[in-house]
Amino acid sequence: MSRYRGPRFKKIRRLGALPGLTSKEPRKLRIINKPHFNRKSEYSIRLKEKQRLRFHYGLTERQLLTYVRIAAKAKGEKGLVLLQLLEMRLDNILFRLGMASTIPQARQLVNHRHILVNGRIVDIPSYRCKPRDIITAKDEQKSRAMIQNYLSSYAQKKDAQKKKDPQKEEILPEPKHLTLYPLEYKGLVNQVIDSDCVGLKINQLRVIEYYSRKTKI
Repeated sequence: MSRYRGPRFKKIRRLGALPGLTSKEPRKLRIINKPHFNRKSEYSIRLKEKQRLRFHYGLTERQLLTYVRIAAKAKGEKGLVLLQLLEMRLDNILFRLGMASTIPQARQLVNHRHILVNGRIVDIPSYRCKPRDIITAKDEQKSRAMIQNYLSSYAQKKDAQKKKDPQKEEILPEPKHLTLYPLEYKGLVNQVIDSDCVGLKINQLRVIEYYSRKTKI
């Protein structure tokens, strides 16, 4: 199954907030109050969580299945390992730093060779970042101008959210595992992400359960 390129609001209305897919919000959300729609099977719940994970991080079905298999073989809690694998992708790191407004935008920056990791160009969005990695924009006017626009938009969005409702919990928690140096167009990976800072509120165990019925994990 290929990566989704269709209407983004359609997915948000069905699955809920997906900050990695789009930075915009639909004016109205469709709310269904009929009792028939309130009775959901275990399979439909697992499927929805899997779809939310997939569309937020912009993965194909095959890519997500590969990550699930890697998480299943790793030590520790499978659900947490899966989220850590996804959060440490280079495209997601750029998004969490605010150097791109969405994960698709971050992927485009990487594909077009605007991003350096530890001083070397990396053009693979799925590149797995490690602690102490330094992510910077290429030292060219075009690269830095684009990232500056994204950084300014990110700062304005956070300020607007705080003014609108200071008590409201942020959709995207502050990434404590990252440090941004906006004047230098640089970000630093401090450590592997903790579960409290994951960019999507999701029941990752439901995703593991969904794939456990299809694969031997």
